[in-house]
Amino acid sequence: MTVRLEVCIDDVAGLNASAIGGADRVELCSALDLGGLSPSPGLIAAAAKSSVPVRAMIRPRAGDFHFTEAEVGVMLADIAAVRAAGLAGVVLGAMTARNELDRPILMRLVAAAGGLGKTLHRAIDLLPDPVAAVDLAVDLGFDCILTSGGALTAEAGAAAIAAMVERAAGRIDIMAGSGVRPENAAAIGSATGADWLHSSCTRAEANGGDIRRFGFGPAERRFTDPDRIRTLKAAAIPGEPS
Repeated sequence: MTVRLEVCIDDVAGLNASAIGGADRVELCSALDLGGLSPSPGLIAAAAKSSVPVRAMIRPRAGDFHFTEAEVGVMLADIAAVRAAGLAGVVLGAMTARNELDRPILMRLVAAAGGLGKTLHRAIDLLPDPVAAVDLAVDLGFDCILTSGGALTAEAGAAAIAAMVERAAGRIDIMAGSGVRPENAAAIGSATGADWLHSSCTRAEANGGDIRRFGFGPAERRFTDPDRIRTLKAAAIPGEPS
């Protein structure tokens, strides 16, 4: 079984690193440290030139996934920008106050995305039963679900991810993400049977004293690492060239 790798990035350098490392797809975000927010227009424009297919996160703010009508308007505008730029797809999610997928809002967002690829993001991991939600994702028109199986990491949620793969029955791709590293990629792939793995594939570098002192950045900055992408792919698919 061929397992493909999606790399999540939040800067323009990550686009080049993903191409060099051999990523199969990119999830384009801003603010990965907040779980990923919608990317800027400039980053979207840069991604349109990438040789790797790119799906853009559509998430207008950090926090929960209960969106107001004004926020839905922002999301619709972001989807329109992604379509106009010619990216491959979008990454979506919305929930009700009762901790269910918000079908009416998701129907509007999916309709706006049209023929773009559509990933349902890890909002699904906050549901009481992520496995049952697979059917709704299919009905809504998603072609991929990013999930950690309702756990903090894909490794911990492997059994639930495997159940989601079984429930999907080939109707939708299941992508295992959160805490996926070269050291555990093979085990996660084997335990879940997921079609895709999802990882940031980053390395850390310390920020200088003034950057931290003035509040311009955290203690360390993370960079997408082409070598880590190659290593993870090789680990996930033993015997295939990286």
